[in-house]
Amino acid sequence: MSDHSPVETLVEMRHIEKSYGRVHALRDVNLTIRKGEIVGLLGDNGAGKSTLIKVLSGAVPYSSGEIRIKGRPVAMTSTNDAIAAGIETIYQDSALVPQLSIARNLFLGRELTTGRLGRLDLDRMNEVAAELLKRVGISKNIPPTTPIGSLSGGERQAVAIARAMYFDSDLIILDEPTNNLGVAETQGVLRFVREARDTGHSCIFIAHNIHHVFQVVDRMVVMRRGTVVADDLSPKTSSIQDVEDVITGDHIHV
Repeated sequence: MSDHSPVETLVEMRHIEKSYGRVHALRDVNLTIRKGEIVGLLGDNGAGKSTLIKVLSGAVPYSSGEIRIKGRPVAMTSTNDAIAAGIETIYQDSALVPQLSIARNLFLGRELTTGRLGRLDLDRMNEVAAELLKRVGISKNIPPTTPIGSLSGGERQAVAIARAMYFDSDLIILDEPTNNLGVAETQGVLRFVREARDTGHSCIFIAHNIHHVFQVVDRMVVMRRGTVVADDLSPKTSSIQDVEDVITGDHIHV
């Protein structure tokens, strides 16, 4: 983190509750994300990570609590609300359309148009896409007209991350971005995360692989059974074993 103080708070989730019938998926969850911060969100399956992210990305309504973005309360009722608030979520199976080109996927729902009739400006979209692919570290010369379906998993992740960076999202949420990726592609994703921070974005990074998390995050938040059990673990002062103990509950930190 830089020495500029005070560090601005970007997102605050306060007392978030989510129930599915009698099942409490989230219990009184508080989460703060600062500007330019990468936060690792950890926990076993069923800990509540995915539900929390779905609430923050507008995909799932919460039962009670409050979400503030840059100090202002926001009603998060749909994914469009989240996008309007500067939050972009990249899921494992990112919502990309395999038949469409890289360029068309980058601008899905936000296409560039030209002229009075609003024709699609394919040339401009291809041009921007080619530039973005270089920026996110795809060194192979892949034409932006290539259908997404013919790309590798890592390249698809890169396109999804490029989209979030281009639309200048304040917060990029990465849900298991290194799952099913090879070593080189994983390094590529970790590099994008660092670049996102270096260009002023904040990130929430969810991963099962703690080694990947330790390589990029500033701080780790651990969830267990729908609650946050630790929110200030640092890769500088905690070992991987320490964090695993908190995840499993073997070593309750007071």
